[in-house]
Amino acid sequence: MSMLNETCKDFNTVLASKAPVPGGGGAAAMGGAIGMALSNMVGNLTIGKKKYADVEDEAKELVARGEKVIAALEALVDKDAEVFEPLSKAYGMPRETDAEKKLKAETMEACGKTACSVPLDIMRQAYEGIKIHQRMGVIGTMIAISDVACGVVFLKAALISGSLNVIININGIKDEEFNKAAKAEMDQLLADGSKIADETLALVLGKLQK
Repeated sequence: MSMLNETCKDFNTVLASKAPVPGGGGAAAMGGAIGMALSNMVGNLTIGKKKYADVEDEAKELVARGEKVIAALEALVDKDAEVFEPLSKAYGMPRETDAEKKLKAETMEACGKTACSVPLDIMRQAYEGIKIHQRMGVIGTMIAISDVACGVVFLKAALISGSLNVIININGIKDEEFNKAAKAEMDQLLADGSKIADETLALVLGKLQK
C-alpha cells in the first residue's frame, strides 16, 4: 500500500500507531516534499509578473528542478517503508545454531545497508531543495517570500532527520568501510545544507523585518 495515496489524516494516524512503517524516514521525506512545494509555489507566483520579468526564466528553471525534488522525495516515502520491511523481518530470524546465526548476521548486514541508502537519498534531495530555496529567496516575489523561509525550514528538518536515520542504520552495520563512506557523505550534506538553510532563513527574515 502506497502511503502517498492516503489522506494526510490517515498518514498521521498510521505514523502515530505501532505500525512499523511509516517511520522517521518516511516522515522526513514527506516533510521535505512539502517544503519543496512551498518554494515552487513562490516560483509560480513569480512567473508571469511584469515586476519579475527579468528573472522569469530562472524562476521557471528553479520550479522545474523543484518538481524533480518533490517527485523524488514522494517516492522515498514509500521506498523507506519498502527497505525497512525486510530489515524488521531479519530481526525475527532464528539464531539457535551456528548456521542460523551466520545467516541472520549476513541478512541483517545486507538489509541494513539497503535501509541506510534511503535516508542518504532523502538527505541528497533535501540538500538540492535547500539550494533551490537559496536562490528563490533572492529572486522570488515579495508577496510570498516568507514561504521560502518556511520551505527551507522543512527541508533542513528533513536533512537532520535523514542523518538520524543514517546513524541508527550504521549502528547495526559491521562493514567499517561502508560506514565510513556513508558517515562522510552524511556529515558533508548536513554541514553544507544546514549552513545554506540558515543563510536562506536569515536572508528572508532580513527582507521581512524592515
